[in-house]
Amino acid sequence: MSLKVEGIIPAAVTPFTKKSEINEPVMKELLLYLADSGVHGIFVLGSQGEFYALSFEEKVRLMELAVETIGGKLPIYAGTGTNTTRDTIKLNQIAGEIGIDAVSVITPSFISPTQQELYEHFSEIARAVDIPVILYNNRARAGLQISADFSSTVDYIINANSGFSVLSGHDYYIYATLLYGGKGSISATANVAPELVIKIYESFLKSDFKTSLEAQKQLIPLRRAFSMATFPKVVKECLKIRNIDVGDARSPVSAPNPEAKKELSKIVKAVLAIN
Repeated sequence: MSLKVEGIIPAAVTPFTKKSEINEPVMKELLLYLADSGVHGIFVLGSQGEFYALSFEEKVRLMELAVETIGGKLPIYAGTGTNTTRDTIKLNQIAGEIGIDAVSVITPSFISPTQQELYEHFSEIARAVDIPVILYNNRARAGLQISADFSSTVDYIINANSGFSVLSGHDYYIYATLLYGGKGSISATANVAPELVIKIYESFLKSDFKTSLEAQKQLIPLRRAFSMATFPKVVKECLKIRNIDVGDARSPVSAPNPEAKKELSKIVKAVLAIN
């Protein structure tokens, strides 16, 4: 059965211990919490998962943990992009052997391949595995844009053929992406407020556009709060407010200052309507 790439897919954080090692028990707790919330898949090793700070062996172990914990319950997506085609293919092949359902490959960073080189990079990667490959475009982080004459998510949706699913990667635009024909979102805020992000998607599918849009607006303050500390620390801090202590981000990213923590607590409680 081919995988339908759709729905709300949280980009899960990677919990660390005080010694900055992977906290496996908390990772399992996080995965089960997200699965129980009703999401449509879970993404590990993404930007929020600090893929850039993980060793090859740690990436493999996190994929194994995901499959051990929620394999068969939900589709599992994994970020496998590296700066070389060879290493990405190697990690993709291991992902397939472990049981990952789809891989996400971000554009290379530091180097600046041409559009033809990017095309060949992604084509070779796609040919090397038998599971779906998601092209991850994050210009703000990777400094590189997949062009192909597209300038926005809307252009991707309009120009893509029926065999492609376009997902929002920015939580400001989940509703808008759905409105234009997108299939869902790989969402950072869904770590913290999965119920609310799901509400955007599922209300839209029921043609309850008013409720969907209201949920989208309710989510915005949480996404806006990402600027209150160095990426990707904010989501981890917000999860602590939800009583899931996922530890800190790996150095050199440090914890938000006390004033930022206090403001984040107010935002999370307001967004989730909790005391």
